[in-house]
Amino acid sequence: MDKKRNSVEFKITGRYALFSDPVTRVGGEKFSYQIPTYQALKGILESVYWKPTFVWYIDAVRVMKKIQTESKGIKPIKMSGGNDLAYYTYLRDVEYQVLAHFEWNEHRKNLADDRDENKHHNIAKRCVKKGGRRDIFLGTRECQGYVEPCVFGEEEGFYDQYGELDFGVQFHGYNYPDETGKDELAVRLWRAKMKDGLITFPAPKDCEPSLQRTIRQMTAKEFEIDQNISLIDADLSVADLLKEEQV
Repeated sequence: MDKKRNSVEFKITGRYALFSDPVTRVGGEKFSYQIPTYQALKGILESVYWKPTFVWYIDAVRVMKKIQTESKGIKPIKMSGGNDLAYYTYLRDVEYQVLAHFEWNEHRKNLADDRDENKHHNIAKRCVKKGGRRDIFLGTRECQGYVEPCVFGEEEGFYDQYGELDFGVQFHGYNYPDETGKDELAVRLWRAKMKDGLITFPAPKDCEPSLQRTIRQMTAKEFEIDQNISLIDADLSVADLLKEEQV
């Protein structure tokens, strides 16, 4: 697998995960996809480190452990008050290796002064090493996840010699206005396949147009330097800044 200059690679583990299939939500119950979605992995990486200056792209994920499910009786809160009864089907004992990279958000031209690839890449790697800046959730809040560095492609996975598995049409992710330049929120689907435990994701722009739909009108949040965003990241100490200037 080709790795870009600003790639990050890390391992995600957790006791449970719930990458819910939207089709199963209609009846009030949730059933997890067998594999993580592009959007879920992107959200995990944004919890590790993110700034509006750039956009994370998930290149690939390796499924390291056997896909197993477990159903639980849940009492979700009803909108009208009180509790309901439902069964949620989770993935159990999960482990993934993720390879991703970032690209500048060309739709935020006012943040061009923050486009320092070396700075953001080093911060991202430090944040991976520390387990992320914010809590990590595997699809839903009750599924706590843990992030740690790894070398993508190393270690033996359960599906390494398994051949190809076709998971059909699944949710890929959302097209947000700050990433597309359009004042709308759209959804993307894709035909998910795994070969020998490896899932290679198409970039959002490469997803089939026929599998995309506009959900509603939406505008991007505005970010202004020294108002709600800073060029100097809080993760960097003075010593860190001096080191990065010498690289």
